Amino acid sequence: MELFTAVDQPEVTPKPAATVMVLRASANGPEVLMLKRHSQSGVLGGAYVFPGGKVDADDAHADAELLGVEASVMAAALNEGGEMDESPASLFCAALRETFEECGLLFARKGADRGAQLQAALGEGQSWTAALRGLGIQLDASAVVPWSRWITPKASLMMNKRFDTRFFVAVMPEGQTALHDGHEATESVWVTPEEGLRRYEAKEIDLAPPQIMSLVHLGMFGDVPSLIDYAQSRPVGVVMPHHFKEGDVRVLCYPGDPEHPDPDQLWPGATRIYHLNARFEAREGGVMPLLEQARAGYRA
Repeated sequence: MELFTAVDQPEVTPKPAATVMVLRASANGPEVLMLKRHSQSGVLGGAYVFPGGKVDADDAHADAELLGVEASVMAAALNEGGEMDESPASLFCAALRETFEECGLLFARKGADRGAQLQAALGEGQSWTAALRGLGIQLDASAVVPWSRWITPKASLMMNKRFDTRFFVAVMPEGQTALHDGHEATESVWVTPEEGLRRYEAKEIDLAPPQIMSLVHLGMFGDVPSLIDYAQSRPVGVVMPHHFKEGDVRVLCYPGDPEHPDPDQLWPGATRIYHLNARFEAREGGVMPLLEQARAGYRA
């Protein structure tokens, strides 16, 4: 499936969004939840993604009491400094809301067992924040840890819309089961990062570059605690991909690459991927070399 073509974007502000990489332990290391977007979706239809979506106006109504975390703590975790177009609370709220809406997982300090009632209230047309307050549910914003921030550039190889997406990591809440909604997402799978990349390499699934590179970096860790510790101990970096042509091949590069305007590398390993045979791959072919390089860089 051809997901990606070169698109010059209009001069529009990227829409704020949030996505959560939900993790669980397995005998083979961390597994992450991925959802297959509906084939008719206007954004990455048919691709496998992490639960997430745009920030809604109602997300701005969330406060520290509803989220269980003070605004200053959320702002510090995002590490963006200065003026933000979106409040930290709205970004964390969107992450928690989208995860519940798309796969039924409720990260909450109080009322985590009221997911069915919450689903019913939303089905009746109540807003997210009103339904939470009506049911006495207090979310747990501390359960989602900022991981990265991806901004779609004006000139894109990915889609005809622009997003400013905060990626979070979170540990699967105990006693809950992830189920795709059957509307926006038609399948759900748990995969180790390496398995997800191998399935992409085998053309069993489609992935967009942010998901490819996120799986590459998640794959550096042998267990969930070390992954979460890493997320909590490092500042969040901003990734605005830059693309150019190398001969007849389009290249997508990231901060730290010689062709990228930002000289500071954010992650160990490769700083670019190539658009080969209608897919994004390492220059050597496939995506496993990207994982190997990241692991080598992390160990070093």
